[in-house]
Amino acid sequence: MDAIETSVFFFFFNLSADVPASGVYFASYEWLQRVLTPEGKSRSDLSVKVTLFAGGMAGIFNWMVAIPPDVLKSRLQTAPEGKYPNGIRDVFRELIKHEGVRALYKGAAPVMLRAFPANAACFMGYEVAMKFLNWLAPNL
Repeated sequence: MDAIETSVFFFFFNLSADVPASGVYFASYEWLQRVLTPEGKSRSDLSVKVTLFAGGMAGIFNWMVAIPPDVLKSRLQTAPEGKYPNGIRDVFRELIKHEGVRALYKGAAPVMLRAFPANAACFMGYEVAMKFLNWLAPNL
């Protein structure tokens, strides 16, 4: 593959990995917010702890979906040229054959340790910004 073909391939491969992971990210945050909201209360009544927990877990769920394609992509990018003539399929077959399914999650522990606090803070910032904007421009 030449440089342009490679760039286009990895662009679409990244999209095929990031879109489902992002879907899981936002859906799991919304789901956790709904599940953790006491009956008769609204999401705006949730405590900081609950918001941080939902955001942190959403980050972990996101990475559970995103890590396997990232591992495959990294293996393909760092392999000697010509080692995987059929691309990602060959990487996947070799990885499963020689290292097993768990190899798809190599490096997951440090990613998960970072994911929880980073995404908890991200969603906390989102909720604070939304409260401020709703205060600034109610009924908008």
